[in-house]
Amino acid sequence: MPEQPVDSHIAIHPVILSGGSGTRLWPLSQSKRPKQFIPLITDKTMMQDTALRLPAHEGFAEPIIVSSAGHADTVIEQMRDMDMPPSAVFLEPAGRNTAAAITLPALWLLEQQDDALMLVMPSDHVIADVDSFRRAIALALPAAADGQLVVFGIHAAHAETGYGYIAQGAPLPGVPGVYEVAKFVEKPTLAVAETFVADGGYHWNGGIFLLSARSYIEELRQWAPEVLRACAEALSNARRENPLVYPEASAFLSSPDLSIDYAVMEKTQKAVVVPVEMGWSDVGSWEALWAVRDRDENGNCIKGAALTVDAQRNLLYVEDGPPIAALGLEDMIVVSTASGILVMPRSRSQDVKKVVELVKSGHFNASDPAPSL
Repeated sequence: MPEQPVDSHIAIHPVILSGGSGTRLWPLSQSKRPKQFIPLITDKTMMQDTALRLPAHEGFAEPIIVSSAGHADTVIEQMRDMDMPPSAVFLEPAGRNTAAAITLPALWLLEQQDDALMLVMPSDHVIADVDSFRRAIALALPAAADGQLVVFGIHAAHAETGYGYIAQGAPLPGVPGVYEVAKFVEKPTLAVAETFVADGGYHWNGGIFLLSARSYIEELRQWAPEVLRACAEALSNARRENPLVYPEASAFLSSPDLSIDYAVMEKTQKAVVVPVEMGWSDVGSWEALWAVRDRDENGNCIKGAALTVDAQRNLLYVEDGPPIAALGLEDMIVVSTASGILVMPRSRSQDVKKVVELVKSGHFNASDPAPSL
């Protein structure tokens, strides 16, 4: 059992952000059933795995979920299946990005306690080494309790152009393992990303934060007051059906669409980073799923009714679709579901959004020829 990283008088509130659509994993993940509600890696869904990393019986507070109104039943059902009742479920009428999504539980917690800490986590990430994550939380705890806004810097295992980066600055005095943030860098070119990895002082920004609710709200008031105003009004007029909280729609939708990085972290003087190597992946593409799932001796990752002959380094994924037989394939992805079939080279995983755009525009139906990409 990992050591409990929580002081006896400080409760850390896991805040699980579960509002994404996960369209890069089409056709398996769609708006009605996005990837966080699917058991992609284990027999639990990704949201369930996220909650299980920080259970209440090991010193953490009951989880807080932020999701969309259309997924209320799914959230409650999946948390009930684990006997982990959430303390609150905030149901957004539509997404307004992470700054607003974090503001709702921050304001709610401040109604109850002045020194609440929030551990903000996306619901659809993989963390293979939970012990290392817990140790990083323990390192971050004193800084967060002192009002610093802590971001966890993920070990940059390779040059990746799809992530933002955090430049590590000077050590935070008196707090081992915590560093000032020198700067945030948005998604770089491959050449720049390669220099970051070689430098060793840059980390991926995985969107995981340990924040004092009060400190976050104070910084939001300074740097993004319109987000705070909209969320405060939406919460004061919310419909509450414990544990469900429905923010008032018109007020919430008036919030600017800003990430916490743009709204606060890139502007505040309180941003600090805790570097951590914990087997992290955002599973943001079919290629990323191939990388984190088990593979056979030929490098093939197979889930469901699929077989291979002279095939290497493929991902074959079947759920409610026809079985797959792969003959002589190399470095391909084949996904078979009741909603559609996807076939592409692994190297084109980031281009699935082009297919999704065509499907959304009505090009993909039985009476028309398949759209050309």
